[in-house]
Amino acid sequence: NTRLQVEHPVTEAITGLDLVAWQIRVAQGEALPITQAQVPLIGHAIEVRLYAEDPSNDFLPATGQLALYRESAPGPGRRVDSGVEQGDSVSPFYDPMLGKLIAWGEDREQARLRLLSMLDEFAVGGLRTNLSFLRRIIAHPAFAAAELDTGFIPRYQDELLPVPGALGDEFWQAAAAAFIQSLPAGDGPWADTRGFRAGLPAEVSLHLSCNGQDRLVTLPTQPPLLRGEQLLIEHQGVRRAHLAVRSESTLYLRWDGELHAVSLFDPIAAVEAGQLHQGGLTAPMNGSIVRVLVEVGQAVEAGMQLVVLEAMKMEHSIRAPQAGVIKALFCEEGEMVAEGCALVELETAD
Repeated sequence: NTRLQVEHPVTEAITGLDLVAWQIRVAQGEALPITQAQVPLIGHAIEVRLYAEDPSNDFLPATGQLALYRESAPGPGRRVDSGVEQGDSVSPFYDPMLGKLIAWGEDREQARLRLLSMLDEFAVGGLRTNLSFLRRIIAHPAFAAAELDTGFIPRYQDELLPVPGALGDEFWQAAAAAFIQSLPAGDGPWADTRGFRAGLPAEVSLHLSCNGQDRLVTLPTQPPLLRGEQLLIEHQGVRRAHLAVRSESTLYLRWDGELHAVSLFDPIAAVEAGQLHQGGLTAPMNGSIVRVLVEVGQAVEAGMQLVVLEAMKMEHSIRAPQAGVIKALFCEEGEMVAEGCALVELETAD
């Protein structure tokens, strides 16, 4: 086989052989240096693929800019193969794989724990990825016990793909503390972030937005301290550090294993977003319209295919969520559309 498999680093990890170098030597007419029987098998290795995709939306590919990209620290038994860096854009024209994380250990459990640690250190912000999904798999007790088959993900779907819930008070307090302390230094009295009020105790309030939720937060007099990119929170004598990285107007805060994008709440943008999605079907990702299967005035049934979008070598169908009549079309075949762009307006049947 002249083609290297995506998982070839696993083979390299447990054999200590450089398969790419072997390919080049064979291409030059050299013979393989050892036979199959002489290939050593040492320890255990596990690989995961990091993709720009949305596990909560049927794993559709995601596009956008890598506003934050931090790889795990190098070390024994650790390997990261990637082709991106912070600031790069993920387009709809190529495969959405960002990289591969490979961990080696003397046994499977050591390799698993090492890989789990690597996933904990990795941070990607600016677009959706499967990073948290991978971490939940590797950390799952059934995976640790090697109780694996093709039904693993459906069997534990509620644990591996949990439905996002409301963000708690502790999260919002932490987000506000990190957000205010990570603001760049400004000039003049209006840039002061200490919450000065004439004749009243100092008070700092922020209206923040995250994951479609928003909260007006008033900081306590002694909020958690941000040291570098670590927000230190002490609870019942235990201190925990949470990654908190600012990228322009957005703060990326790691909380309960998830990296959340926090920004100041924009009430005008929230109203516009609500109006845009009312009765409208939007593009789930950047891509090209390959087929428009309906016309204005046409009656459609729930589940009927309306538009076909192509992105990253795959076709994705936009279907009617319920029965109704096509009120307007905002796309045509061959057109490039951006994620969130309105494609079809559907007037539902009463």
